[in-house]
Amino acid sequence: MYKGKDNKARNIHVTTTYNEIQKMTKLRVVDNSEIGKRAMVEGKPPKVIHVYNKTGIGKIGDTVLVAIKGEKKKGVLVGLKQNQKTKVPKFDSNNVVLLDEAGTPLGTRIHVPIPTILRTLLKEKTHTKASQLVSGKLDCDWYAHLQN
Repeated sequence: MYKGKDNKARNIHVTTTYNEIQKMTKLRVVDNSEIGKRAMVEGKPPKVIHVYNKTGIGKIGDTVLVAIKGEKKKGVLVGLKQNQKTKVPKFDSNNVVLLDEAGTPLGTRIHVPIPTILRTLLKEKTHTKASQLVSGKLDCDWYAHLQN
């Protein structure tokens, strides 16, 4: 490479890509909550403010605090780009389902497949509404009709 007085060497700075969920990571809302739909339509996806675990690096099933439309909401990571354990699918985007203060999902539907490992985690962690949501049975009118 020619290094003259006027032509400096062109150094390309290459950094490693981080395949993890940490602070300021943009996520994709995959439920049908109103705030999530508005944020995704406007092109302003939620960003992670805090990861609720010891390491600060989010894995599938972890709870995160996100900033969305000027509000703080909790969410559960349901799909990640990073390499996963065996039998856990790898997604094209980092997906989150928004939760309210009680830990129940804000939406009534999830638009992506939920890994089996996460179904068992959510059934243990959350209330009956979330476990019905994960199993895909929570279309309210349809589910009430099945119970009768």
